[in-house]
Amino acid sequence: MFNRSKRYNSPRNRSASALSSDNLSRRHRPDYLLIILATLLSVIGLVVVYAISPGLAASKNVDTNYFVTKQAISVILGFVAFAVFSYLSLRSLRHSKNILIGLSGVGVIVVQFFGVQVNGAYRWIQIGGLSFQIAELIKFTIIVWTAAFLTEKLRRGEVEDFKKTLKPLLILLLIVGIVVAKLESDLGSTGVMVAMVAMMAFVAGLPLKRIGLIAGIVVLGTFLAISTSSYRRDRVVTFLNPTRDCQDAGYQACQALIAVGSGGVVGKGLGNSVQAYGYLPEPQNDSIFAILAEKFGFLGVSVVIAVYLALFSRLRRIIERTADPFSRLFVVGVLAWFSIQTMINIGAMIGVFPLKGITLPFISYGGTSILFVMAALGVVSQISRYTSFEPIRNSSTNKGNRHDNRSVRERVGRTHYASSTGR
Repeated sequence: MFNRSKRYNSPRNRSASALSSDNLSRRHRPDYLLIILATLLSVIGLVVVYAISPGLAASKNVDTNYFVTKQAISVILGFVAFAVFSYLSLRSLRHSKNILIGLSGVGVIVVQFFGVQVNGAYRWIQIGGLSFQIAELIKFTIIVWTAAFLTEKLRRGEVEDFKKTLKPLLILLLIVGIVVAKLESDLGSTGVMVAMVAMMAFVAGLPLKRIGLIAGIVVLGTFLAISTSSYRRDRVVTFLNPTRDCQDAGYQACQALIAVGSGGVVGKGLGNSVQAYGYLPEPQNDSIFAILAEKFGFLGVSVVIAVYLALFSRLRRIIERTADPFSRLFVVGVLAWFSIQTMINIGAMIGVFPLKGITLPFISYGGTSILFVMAALGVVSQISRYTSFEPIRNSSTNKGNRHDNRSVRERVGRTHYASSTGR
């Protein structure tokens, strides 16, 4: 996704005025396409939840409008979060990393002792009629902490130092593995978090060999997590042969493929779903893409995927035009979060990946997911106010010179560190 030449390096031949923090951080209007694309996806999710609400309500013995009402409230709260975080000082956000860590730690403890068990996993805190999934808060916290941590290492020129940079990142991933994969049995979210950290470290300048070390450890950890869990082994076997046991272990995979295939080219229509009426598990959450395919067909899901790709493209554009290290790394983390989670969710529904219990960003039913993806997008909107009008690219003369690249990264970090802390 990113060339190493586009990481934290700046051309030597750029003029001093072009590199000045005033020029690169001057305030202008935000990228309005971010909120337009997010609104489109949220409305699509709301429409789908509305369409399948009668079937969901009948299965749960609740009011017909129960699910669509809760989804509408979640979307409204999400836009409130977007508005708040789009005007939040980046300095305040970075300094809040310890508070976010504390809240995440408390949330993990509360989930383990007072959480609600769903499908054998403790991932949710029930407060009245509302539920809160702690993994979404952890994702947001990891992005803020990792961006602040790597920014400081850039400022000190310690990105390539094993003990000062790679070791803390490995400890972070170990904690994520224990808390999210082990205690909460959420291997899908763990994979998303690992991808976020790895991408941010790569863009910050961590050598590929050390990123390869992270990848090797992650592969080993994933193998151990799958081999020591019977239901995860069943999912892998089902993934390799989805139709082997459609009545038991492969039930959801088979029903998802039936939903996707039955949609055809144009779909069955908004009110003609069959799979939402007790056949496809979690049609409003993990399996909502299959319902989308059933209702709107190949053309409909192609439009949805195109909207996602447009959103990812806007995020990458902001990354290429942001000089401040913390801001740039934050957007890299958000892009990794949204894109990897979208890919895993859609891939699981069409049989490309094993089934994982993670939501489709902006679309799936669930207040916690919508709240935090909109909050993260609000921060990105704030960052988009301070981008340059041209991509910040590396001079070809600097390629291959490791010592020179490191010194340039340090200079860029020091030049823009002060300006970023004031926002």
